[in-house]
Amino acid sequence: MDFTHFDEKGNAIMVDVSSKDTTQRTAIAYGEICVGQEILEKIENHQMKKGDVLSVARIAGIMAVKKTSDIIPLCHPLLLSKITVDFHINHEKELIETYCQVTCLGKTGVEMEALHGVSATLLTIYDMSKAVSKEMEIRNIHLISKSGGKSGDFKWQDK
Repeated sequence: MDFTHFDEKGNAIMVDVSSKDTTQRTAIAYGEICVGQEILEKIENHQMKKGDVLSVARIAGIMAVKKTSDIIPLCHPLLLSKITVDFHINHEKELIETYCQVTCLGKTGVEMEALHGVSATLLTIYDMSKAVSKEMEIRNIHLISKSGGKSGDFKWQDK
């Protein structure tokens, strides 16, 4: 079996993407955190002692996207064109849904960047809310879609 991240001697390497075409690449990742009614109300009414939870979480997600290659071994540093982090509050399920979209013009995809952004966003919501309750659950982190590159487009399909 040919491994892409190891050389013939078994040493870890970063994949050589120099011969790949430069294309527009976009990825959207999703994740959610179940926080309960009390935390939702405090976040919405800006009553958390640590400040504006969603604004800080958005910044954390953007910063995480930009630092993905520093955290995930063998990821390529990328010149990113656009990063967005958006939220949807689901009152019925008492959770916050998070979406991170990343775009670049490059030779490798931005899936890891989008997933890393969602993860850091959710962890920040947890951190800023844990004084109220530690009974929160981060879950369902996954890639929603990706476009560009040799492997083509991908769209998540619920199972």
